[in-house]
Amino acid sequence: MIYFLYGATLAFTWFLALNVTLSLAVAATARRVSGRLMSSAPAVRARVLLMLRLLPAVASIVFVMVVFLPSFLELEPRDFDEAFGFTTTAFAVLSCVLLSAALWRGAAALHDAVKRSRSWIAAARPIALPGSPVPVFCLDAPTPAMTLVGVFRPRLLVTRPLLELLTAEELRAAISHEIGHLSSWDNLKRLAMRATPDALSALGASRKLEHDWALAAEHAADARAAHNPATGLALASALLKIARLTPAVASTPVLASPLVGGDALVSRILRLMDGSAENRPSSSMQFATVAALAGLLVTVIATYLPLLATVHQVSEVLVRVLP
Repeated sequence: MIYFLYGATLAFTWFLALNVTLSLAVAATARRVSGRLMSSAPAVRARVLLMLRLLPAVASIVFVMVVFLPSFLELEPRDFDEAFGFTTTAFAVLSCVLLSAALWRGAAALHDAVKRSRSWIAAARPIALPGSPVPVFCLDAPTPAMTLVGVFRPRLLVTRPLLELLTAEELRAAISHEIGHLSSWDNLKRLAMRATPDALSALGASRKLEHDWALAAEHAADARAAHNPATGLALASALLKIARLTPAVASTPVLASPLVGGDALVSRILRLMDGSAENRPSSSMQFATVAALAGLLVTVIATYLPLLATVHQVSEVLVRVLP
């Protein structure tokens, strides 16, 4: 039992050290990377920003599970004589705090979304809207709105003023936009960003990344809906009509994708009207991505066993050096 507790302490130490290091690196480069992505296709921009936001947590967890634990179990003798150090124990406690805080944030966001969407649906009535792949509920409200709510059982909420305001073509375009969010699992991605266990969550860079990702996700959903110029103009018209009658965006759950929300409206309308809502990455970019991933995989496979030995040696040095 002591052997496994000792291993868990070192695992948490590695997790926190790598997590904090990557969080600081992402925070230092987030604004620059986001700026350089502005000319990329919206889907590519959203994907890269999401990966950057989740990088500290995902990389730390993968490293511990795939590298440190096999290294420890394979190379650490069962009759070890190392003691639990103050630093490694403190790091383990801080890691548990970090993980618990992330779990709390995710659970709170999910609970709030479920509670509020249930209250809305209880006051609404189910309707049929052509083209919607999820159940649709109509809510009596003073302003026009359309929102995709829920993560695992998504629902589309619309208000009566919206149905009365939009033409049939505009309504189809609006539904196509929400289908774009649905097919991309954007609400699940919002939950992942809210529940990710990392030090980056305490830094302003995390909010910048999430804001830029939300903007890119809206542009990407618009691009999926605007499969031809006429549909793009219909969606732009729908957004403009709704914005004129909605001076302030109604409060929505964190895990929701409203048709009109945030500060992306002007850029969305301009992109739709000039036909620049392009969503597909170039073939050269796709090839470069595949080549980079293949190269990374080959490198990892070739260096895996030496890496296990190196990580074990570094762990031994840290245990002896740290108080």
